[in-house]
Amino acid sequence: MAIKKEQKVLLTKQGLADLEQELAELVARRPEIANKIREAKDYGDLSENASYDEAREEQAFLEGRIEEIEAMLKNVQMVSNHHSEEVEIGSTVSVEVNGEQKQYRIVGSTEANPIEGKLSNESPVGSALLGRRKGEEVEVEIPVGTVVYKITSIN
Repeated sequence: MAIKKEQKVLLTKQGLADLEQELAELVARRPEIANKIREAKDYGDLSENASYDEAREEQAFLEGRIEEIEAMLKNVQMVSNHHSEEVEIGSTVSVEVNGEQKQYRIVGSTEANPIEGKLSNESPVGSALLGRRKGEEVEVEIPVGTVVYKITSIN
């Protein structure tokens, strides 16, 4: 995810804490990877040294992710957890879908994780729920057709 200088990264308090923790863990791995590179160099010829190539690729990925997180952290816009009558970023929304109860947290795209029930405000379902109230039904076009979400509560 390339972050433009003026692009705001919407994060909840938990999302910010998770990003800061990931950054700390990645920075802590730098010496370990530098050590792997040093050890691989000791094996000799670098042109056919798979251990060296692997360690350099790992270092490149690590440094790229560190740079990406640092850019996000410079552009954070915190989302507070309001208890509003309308769905907004930071809201936890309970919905009924095809007779089944589901719960979603609407978050910025950076911390979205549908498996954990965290929907991006930019996703089809997340954007359709924004600004809606308890009791409203929302039709959402998804690849398999139209699905109706009835909002049962907003926290």
